[in-house]
Amino acid sequence: MQFNGSDRYIATNDLQIAVNAAITLQRPLLIKGEPGTGKTMLAEEVASALGKPLLRWHIKSTTKAQQGLYEYDAVSRLRDSQLGDERVHDIGNYIKKGLLWQAFTADQQVVLLIDEIDKADIEFPNDLLVELDQMEFSVYETGERIKAVHRPIIIITSNNEKELPDAFLRRCFFHYIQFPDRDTMNQIVEVHYPNLQSQLVKEALDIFFDLRRVEGLKKKPTTSELIDWLKLLMADNISLETLRSTDQSSAIPPLHGALVKNEQDVQLLQRLAFMFRRSGR
Repeated sequence: MQFNGSDRYIATNDLQIAVNAAITLQRPLLIKGEPGTGKTMLAEEVASALGKPLLRWHIKSTTKAQQGLYEYDAVSRLRDSQLGDERVHDIGNYIKKGLLWQAFTADQQVVLLIDEIDKADIEFPNDLLVELDQMEFSVYETGERIKAVHRPIIIITSNNEKELPDAFLRRCFFHYIQFPDRDTMNQIVEVHYPNLQSQLVKEALDIFFDLRRVEGLKKKPTTSELIDWLKLLMADNISLETLRSTDQSSAIPPLHGALVKNEQDVQLLQRLAFMFRRSGR
């Protein structure tokens, strides 16, 4: 069972090796990288390529590890007992299975995505150490022991907003997705827009990589933002000549809202264009 990328996802050799190593070791794969570099999409493509169901657990700042195991709804049980509902005699009626429980008890091996784990509380990874390592947990309310029937392929993503505990890192296979070089980016664009004019792509990539090289930029444009920008260029029929324009009164590229995402960066680019015009006098 090997992952070799897909027609819709350009995976570098290093990334393919990381995915397959994690599967071989039966360890969670921890993926880090800039936002927009395809971390979440990786899990979708691994599941598709290997023919396995995908379970998605999107983490928020309020998410608790317990929610991934199960949740006991004591309030509903109390309300039902007051109403004389017969369901109260079976506590299992008030236990909601979390995504880890579902992954452990699935009829076949699944791919479980734990997306943006660094958004949660710092204790979140520590609270899952045993469950991810031993692939089992106990249900306190019923005394039931839940063990993985088929060990899931677990892919965990992080945007590096918080440091993750060493004990958690020790249980993972780690890979950092480097930002794509120009050749890889060309392949990614080709996957999304196979019929796009090559000269237009070349000019757009020149602008894109020039933007990423600007010193002091607060948020550099990412792969997903480049794809959005190209879509807008096609929708608005922006010509190659417009992109090639040397008119320095244009401070930033056309439809720049797809690439530049805050006012500080817009102002920085405008100042740089103003300085360029003055130096050319």
